[in-house]
Amino acid sequence: MPHVLFVWNDEIVAYVAQHGVTVDEFEEVVLNARRVDASRSSGRPIVFGETSSGKYLACVFEYLDDVHVVPVTAYEV
Repeated sequence: MPHVLFVWNDEIVAYVAQHGVTVDEFEEVVLNARRVDASRSSGRPIVFGETSSGKYLACVFEYLDDVHVVPVTAYEV
């Protein structure tokens, strides 16, 4: 995936943490994604990938524009 800037807030950080995912893990998976799909449940962009620590994650986000991405959720699959 091309370089993007992530727009985090405390609520989103806490929400992904409830799923056992850190900010660094989310960003690692999104930045290294080979393709972006659409989530079956929400239609939002979703990527799948493995972190350097071996977790396989699904990361859902929204595009604000061509550069800025707002994380929505993430979970281990």
